[in-house]
Amino acid sequence: MAAEPREGWAVPAVRLFGGFAGFGAGSVNLAVSSSLLAEPGVSGSVWQPALAVVSGGWGAALILWTVLALHRGRIVGSGRTVAFLLTASGAHVAALAFSSATSSLHLSHLAALLLTLMIVASGAWLKGRRLRGMDDDGMAPAAARPGILLLTAFAGAVLVAGIATPGLAASTAGQFAVPHGQHGGPAMPVGHHQR
Repeated sequence: MAAEPREGWAVPAVRLFGGFAGFGAGSVNLAVSSSLLAEPGVSGSVWQPALAVVSGGWGAALILWTVLALHRGRIVGSGRTVAFLLTASGAHVAALAFSSATSSLHLSHLAALLLTLMIVASGAWLKGRRLRGMDDDGMAPAAARPGILLLTAFAGAVLVAGIATPGLAASTAGQFAVPHGQHGGPAMPVGHHQR
């Protein structure tokens, strides 16, 4: 009977964490784009429409890339991908440094920055394991330790949601979101979800 790899759940868990961060970063970038398009002058720049298109394109590309990366089982596979992610991180740092102090998008840029860096960190950890010959991609994650994998995936999802949610809420889309308890409409029974 072959010995089970010591950390059979770690690689799939970190891969999922990087994927969750990719979905979160893409969503926040789309929210930044919508804010730049919906509120003229929010950043005070004549380049605002172009920045909105770039941010929206990057958000959509990041979500598509995340789907493909999870399908292939590799979060960050090339140096080019890392360069794109670090360039996006630099753009968020620049937006934080050069936008007005009253910008409601500071929290959105900060969330997108943290989520993008989480993708890079996940990829670096996975690449480090591959370089040390500790890659256990051939092992079925469910056969390793399904309970631990499920718990770590849940913890990763909660962490990413805890960062992405305030970033989304700070955007224009988040400011116009319908508060919980007011989703129904006139057909909703009186007192439903109300205190």
